Amino acid sequence: MRKKLFLSSIMMLMLLLSACSMGGFKADHKYKIDPFEFTNQHHEQVSLDDLKGTVWIAQFVFTNCETVCLPMMANMTDLQKMLHDEGVEDYKIVSFSVDPKNDTPEVLQEYLDAFDPVDQSKWEMLTGYSQETIENLAIGSFKTFVSKTPGVDQVTHGTAFSLVNKDGVSVKTYSGAEEVPYEEIVKDIKALIKEEPKS
Repeated sequence: MRKKLFLSSIMMLMLLLSACSMGGFKADHKYKIDPFEFTNQHHEQVSLDDLKGTVWIAQFVFTNCETVCLPMMANMTDLQKMLHDEGVEDYKIVSFSVDPKNDTPEVLQEYLDAFDPVDQSKWEMLTGYSQETIENLAIGSFKTFVSKTPGVDQVTHGTAFSLVNKDGVSVKTYSGAEEVPYEEIVKDIKALIKEEPKS
């Protein structure tokens, strides 16, 4: 009898622990984002402090891109549709232009319009900085690369989507150009939204 009670107690404890682990979020890394204040598609200033307290997903793109940016933008639009369908509202999508000289707020707005996202109010299309600034932010804060060769209109850059928590810390990256793990991202965003910010 005691053995049965002991075994059932162990089983209950294991179920409880697995339920707790399923509901939480496990970070793959913790990259603190350096402070920034850039200009969005509405000519508004958007800073890291403005985003504190909100879960956001970041990407690096540019409007003259001839390769990976079109699928990245389309994939991010599809991700937003999934979030919308799941009733997820407390998040932002932050797109850093890697070609700030050409990507004015007006150009970025026109670019975003072309993808017809389900809710444009969630998007921050950022520009208004030097090429050096965005290259340093990419490598320093997101551990990804941005490189523009002088005299060439294309910019080499990483294609990952980066998930940032309410404290402004990048905690996970996903494939953004192909084989995007949509369900995993939605699940992770939901889990992070439930967490209280630490700062």
